[in-house]
This record gives sequence, structure tokens and C-alpha cells, in this order.
Amino acid sequence: MTALLVIAIAGLFLIAGTALAYVVGAAAVLAFIASDNVRYLAILPQRVFSQLDVFALMAMALFILAGEFMNRTGVTRYLVEFSMSLVGRFKGGLGHVNILTSVFFAGVSGSAVADAAALGNTLIPAMEKKGYLPAYAAAVTAASSIIGPIIPPSIILIFYGALMQVSVGGLFAAGLAPGLMLAGALLVMNTFFAHRRHHPGGKGEVLPPFWPSLLKAVPALVLPVIILGGIVFGIVTPTEAAGLAVVCALGAGLIYGGVNRRTLIDGLMQAATLNGSIFIILTAAACFGWIASLEQWPQKIGALVTESGLTGVGFLLLVNAFFLLAGMFMDVPMALALLVPLFGPVAMLQGLDPIHFGIVICLNLTIGMVTPPIGACLIVVSAISGRSYFEVARATLPFVCVEVAVLLIITLFPQICLYLPRLLGFI
Repeated sequence: MTALLVIAIAGLFLIAGTALAYVVGAAAVLAFIASDNVRYLAILPQRVFSQLDVFALMAMALFILAGEFMNRTGVTRYLVEFSMSLVGRFKGGLGHVNILTSVFFAGVSGSAVADAAALGNTLIPAMEKKGYLPAYAAAVTAASSIIGPIIPPSIILIFYGALMQVSVGGLFAAGLAPGLMLAGALLVMNTFFAHRRHHPGGKGEVLPPFWPSLLKAVPALVLPVIILGGIVFGIVTPTEAAGLAVVCALGAGLIYGGVNRRTLIDGLMQAATLNGSIFIILTAAACFGWIASLEQWPQKIGALVTESGLTGVGFLLLVNAFFLLAGMFMDVPMALALLVPLFGPVAMLQGLDPIHFGIVICLNLTIGMVTPPIGACLIVVSAISGRSYFEVARATLPFVCVEVAVLLIITLFPQICLYLPRLLGFI
């Protein structure tokens, strides 16, 4: 009865247009009152602070700042030129360039929306000029943007690591193979459409010279190598690597000539805004997590799963469906903050590896970013291309299908994710 009352009140808040973080926080406080746990509200601020006082979250804040600086220093143009020199000669070359640049850009921003915005502004108009349908250009950009949160450094993997107290370095290592698999699947799909729809590219295409374009892209390409290499070989912690990323981002900006007073101010302001919104979500989720713990909601979910006979792969497939659905309607940080405390303990009781579980649910939620009815990346590329939201969503559907196929493969074969972390000593 308590749960139904809280859900009903939360629904009313949402209908009234209240931000989701405030809805969750208010619903959690009401749950304390309705469940006769009012006495615990006196120490709620202390409990919330203990949940936020996690060293790994500093890495997230610094990686966001590094991404903001890189996005404002002209790095996109040089990454696109380098990608063009590699794959522009193939049929559907600009589609390949879009996907490959997302792989390189993932090591810079770690954010799907930032990827979609930065590459969309550059590549969607370029693809349209070459004769690609605007909806297709937008679809490729949106579909490839979700590579960003999976290939390290990833903001949402840091977020998950902080929630579950899992090695961020291990999560970064585990995300590399699935991210490259996503890119490979999208390249195959783009090749299929290139031949079916006679997209431009192939012989006779004017390409930028390889070595000069590589030289220009080196400052951006070196950044993820420094970050991941430093963490993997134990030279720096993830938080120190994030601080190093900020310094390297500013250094790359000086090389590209994009650093000025306005760049620094805008980058700092945007990073502060993003970090502030994430910590509001974390605060609300901490309230929710505590009442969930007091009322033993994870244990009750675990009991239901056990009674239903779902174990191992069956449980993971259920989690896939649940998190994919959640990703369609919720922001990724909010979904992680609310659902990981509920399903994480159940997954551990099932004997699942927390690193594999993290990659699976994070990929689920990022796929939701290119899936209606909300789909943040779809909204961004729809605005850039000038096409309707649902026209872009229809064009994105084939790419979403291959991404779900990759998700199922890494769900069924956890060693794809775990081989590298185990090899590097994180497991």
C-alpha cells in the first residue's frame, strides 16, 4: 500500500511538470513518512553526504570538464579529416567517417549527447551535400553517438562504479571490446545501405592526405591513450587520470588554437551546470536508496526473481528488457541511480560479475538514448538535420536492431567484456 501511495504521488508530480530528480526526492521523503520511518529523516542529510562523498565522483566531474574543453577547441574537424583519410575511399564513405569519428571522439567526450551534437553539426550537412538523405545522415550520427559512453573514458561507467564500488579501471577496460563491436556492426550496416541505396564514395573520391591529417589529429588521439594507459598500468588513479585529461585537453586546445577566455569560461560554466544536475540526481537517489534499504526492496526483488526461477542468463535477459525500457523514458544518470541499488545486489546474489553487469546495463540505457519516445540523441540530430523526430527515429531503427544484437552477444558471452580486465589484473 505504501509503495502504491508513493507511486501515485510521484505520478502527480510528474504530470505537473516537476523535474524527475525532485519527484524522486519528494517521493522518497513521503515514503519515509508513509512507512513509519520518520525518525530516520533526522539523519538523512548525513546519509546523503556519505553517499556523495565518493572519490570516484571527482573523476566524473573532471572528465566532464575535459570533454567540454575539447569540444570547444576545434578537435572535431581534425578527427573528421583523419577518419576521412582512412575510410573515405569506400562506398558510403561519409557514413563510415561518421562512425569512425565517433570511436575517436569517444576518447575525448565520453558523452553520447555531446558526440551527437558535435559530429552532427559537422557531418550531417556534409552528408546532405554529398547526396545522402537528411534522415539517414541524422540516423547514422545518432546511432554511432552511443559508442561514446561505452568506450573509455566514460562518464556513466564512472557513475556506475561509484554506485557499486567497482573498479573504474576495470570498467574502462571492459568497455573497450563492446564499443569496438558496436562500431563494427554499424560499419557493416552502413556498407549494406551504401550498396543498396547507391550512396556516394569509392574510387575517385577526393581524400585528405593521411600523414598530415594524422599529425593534426594526434593531440586528440593521444588523450585516451594517456588516460587508459595511465590507469591500466597503475601510473595514475582514475581521478588523477581525469585531472590529467583536463590538462591535456587545454594543451590540445593550445595546439589547435582554440583556447581563449570565452572558451574557458563557457567550458567551466557548462561543466558546472552538468555536474550540478548530476549531483542533484545523486542526492535524490541517495534518499530513495536508503528507504529502499530500510524497507528491504532489493531483498524482495531478489525473492521474486528466485521464486520465478530466473537465474543467470534468464535474469540478465530480464534485466536487459527492464533497463532498455527504462532508457527509453529516463535520463541515464537517473536510471542508474534509481535502479542499480535495486538490481545490483540481486545480480551479485546471482553470482554475476559486477563489471559485466555494469557494461550490460550501461549499454542498455545508452541504446535507449536513440529509441523513442524520448531518445535524447534523436532530439539533438533531429534539430540539426531539420527533419521530424519520428522520421529520424524510423531511419535509426535498423541501426538500433544491430546494436541490440551486439547487446545480446555480450550478455550471453561475458568473456568478451571480462577478458581484458582479467588480463590486466582488475579481476
